[in-house]
Amino acid sequence: MMKEDTARHEGLPSNVESPPLPPHLQDLTDRARTYVEAASSQNTRRAYAADWKQFCAWCRRANMDPLPPDPHVVGLYITALASGTATGAKGPSTVATIERRLSAIAWNYAQRGLPLDRKDRAIATVLAGIRNTHAAPPRQKEAILPEELIAMLETLDRGTLRGLRDRAMLLFGFAGGLRRSEITGLDLGRDQTDDGRGWIEILQKGLLVTLRGKTGWREVEIGRGSSDVTCPVAAIETWIKFAKLVHGPLFRRVTGQGKTVGPDRLKDQEVARLVKKAILASGIRGDLPEAERVKLFAGHSLRAGFASSAEVDERYVQKQLGHASTEMTRLYQRRRDRFRVNLTKAAGL
Repeated sequence: MMKEDTARHEGLPSNVESPPLPPHLQDLTDRARTYVEAASSQNTRRAYAADWKQFCAWCRRANMDPLPPDPHVVGLYITALASGTATGAKGPSTVATIERRLSAIAWNYAQRGLPLDRKDRAIATVLAGIRNTHAAPPRQKEAILPEELIAMLETLDRGTLRGLRDRAMLLFGFAGGLRRSEITGLDLGRDQTDDGRGWIEILQKGLLVTLRGKTGWREVEIGRGSSDVTCPVAAIETWIKFAKLVHGPLFRRVTGQGKTVGPDRLKDQEVARLVKKAILASGIRGDLPEAERVKLFAGHSLRAGFASSAEVDERYVQKQLGHASTEMTRLYQRRRDRFRVNLTKAAGL
């Protein structure tokens, strides 16, 4: 293809122009657009938009046009990603990154009503070769175990609102087995904000969390702990009391040297930053250089820690995490007994 001005392709989908809709249908059009946006999370849409922009930039550089969909162009692009020659590349992309970018490209085409045939040999064969050549076992984040979580809590200042908030976030995220976006997306009550992903209810025996996750709406029960020092419910109650929260987001920005609570919801990246900061401060895995320790842990470490530590029937852990299969739950159980069933002996050896 010859190069054209591809800047027009980098915005929102704009398919073939249609005649103006009657006024009585305009409201339905707006609602339909809202539902389309709700079909995927804000983080996913943001990532897909960034991936599409990079694809368009590569096309400009290669003197090709991203529209209409051309499997040969996409196949060349993923080859460039694997070889490290794509626009702005700092080296070869991982297989996981290439697959995500391919999904982003296909999604953006679909929004324009222009489906991309990912089974075309120009894409499928190249991707299969990339997997065979570059695929490596997934690197999971380390699980934070209860004793490590307690050490992390000891590094937080209980005399500031920021310390109380961070303490509540760590305990709450661990005991609920929640994702980053699920932790920060909660409100104090139902239907209180437009961007909320759920709400909490404080009951006598614990905390009931109703949230919208990847698999739809679900309820998560967080019981009270054996000690107020490590009880996630007590930590939430303390945070709400001293932050004087009555409506809106549960976890918010704290300013003024940790003494003032603002109205804005925390971004989910703050969970990962908190985990990394507390890991470094607590001295966990101090045998490793600081840069390596930071890479080992992230927001998902709380979720993996809960799955690895809960000594209960696997079904309950699966339900708490919101997984559709036990196989996915087992990926989070870092220290489960892998040889509980010995098939060698069962086979008579």
